[in-house]
Order: sequence, then C-alpha cells, then structure tokens
Amino acid sequence: EHLIGIGGVLSREVHCLSHFVTISVLGLISRSSPKKPRGRNIFKAFFCCFRTQHVSQSGCSNELASYKDETNTIAKSDLLQCLQYQFYQIPGTCLLPEVTQQDQGRICVVIDLDETLVHSSFKPINNADFIVPVEIEGITHQVYVLKRPYVDEFLRRMGELFECVLFTASLAKYADPVTDLLDQCGVFRARLFRESCVFHQGCYVKDLSRLGRDLRKTLILDNSPASYIFHPENAVPVQSWFDDMADTELLNLIPIFEELSEAEDVYTSLGQLRAP
Repeated sequence: EHLIGIGGVLSREVHCLSHFVTISVLGLISRSSPKKPRGRNIFKAFFCCFRTQHVSQSGCSNELASYKDETNTIAKSDLLQCLQYQFYQIPGTCLLPEVTQQDQGRICVVIDLDETLVHSSFKPINNADFIVPVEIEGITHQVYVLKRPYVDEFLRRMGELFECVLFTASLAKYADPVTDLLDQCGVFRARLFRESCVFHQGCYVKDLSRLGRDLRKTLILDNSPASYIFHPENAVPVQSWFDDMADTELLNLIPIFEELSEAEDVYTSLGQLRAP
C-alpha cells in the first residue's frame, strides 16, 4: 500500500487483485449517505445544524482521534510542505486579489468542494457526472465525480448575490479540473487549494483572516467543522453528502443565503439565525 494525498486527509490505496477498495478523493472510505427525511422547516434545520456542528479547537482533536492511524502515517514530504508554507509565508499578504468592481459591497462566501458540492471516488460509478483523470506518482487514475442535487441552482443563485470563492483542502490537480466542469457559469471569482490552508493540529484549516476580506462580511460553507475552527462564528454548516440523490440541503440553503446577503454584519445575522 502507499499513501495518496488528493483531499484534506491522506489515505491508503490498497492494491488487491480480487476486488476494488473504494476510496473517496478526500481520503476517506466512501460510504452511502443516510437516507433521512428532510421535511423539517429549513430554518429549524439550520438552527439545529449550528448547535450540533459548532465546535472549538478541542473539537478538531476529537475528530482526529477517529483517524489516528491515518494522521500518524502522514508522508513526511507532505508534512514538510505544509510546515514550510507556514514558516515562509509573507506576513500581511492576502490569499485573494482586490475586490472587483462587480463585487464591491458584496459579502464574500467561501465554499468547500468535496462532500459539500460533490462527492468523488476512485471506484467506478455508473451515474457519474464527471470522470476526471488525475496523475498520482506517475500513474493516471480515473476519478468519478457525483454532483450534489441542486448544486447548479445553488451556485447560480450564490453567484448573483455574493463574491464566491472556492476553498478546498484538496490538491489543485484534482480540484481544479473538477471545478472547471462544475462551474460552467464562472461563479467562483477565485480558487484556493490545499497549499492555502494552515496545517494546524493535524487539520487543514481555512484561515479566513488571510483572505484579505472584512470578516464581518465573510461567510464559509463547509461540511467539516475542523475546516473553520479558527472562525466558527462565520460558518454556515452543511451536512456531508455522498450519494443520496433525494438530498435537498443546497436547495434549502438558498433562502437562508438570500437573507444573509443583505447583512451589514454576518455575526449579527448568524447570531439571530442561531437563536432558539
């Protein structure tokens, strides 16, 4: 077996002549998403989601405990790359360019990719929306990508309301071509990949303070609380998605983001939405 690092967590790819081992692009074993009814009022669901997914830095440690084997075997080269990035980044530099005229006055929304907008796997999927070739250690692998239900409608509306930025802990050689296929309308003004994350206590964290945007005007949509442990008060949690084609999470989030788009201060608006 050997390590591969496409997503936010490294994983093992086990070669077996008798069967395939399904590995998601995030580096976790693929699994079917639970078929739960989502008939609740969307705002009630949103409040519940905030209460259950709101985490501190200690929450990151708890999440990592379940992946102890993986994190204990992180490739040295990958770890050194992350450490070098942290030590040599230039203080005061921003990850994003200046705001364009089109996005002046808009809130910036940072949007995750894997298990938020799509789910990817090395195992062949009959109904895959995209098949993306990715080279790993000199070998080209086919990555099968499923689009989350209503992702097109969601992205279209988000592009009308916000300055949208893709921010993923995945490697660019996978995430960039997937985003090319997913974002046909050019919703994302910028794309940030693993090298733009901060490696903190075993997590690839998306540090919103390095974007170059006012945090009072910045939101992050991500299925992993560990990704936003530095700025949980800016987060709009979303349930992880794998293959449930009856999922309506993104559709339900549209009216919430429509309301948030008018906020003068996201902390105030999110605080009101979180209130019982």
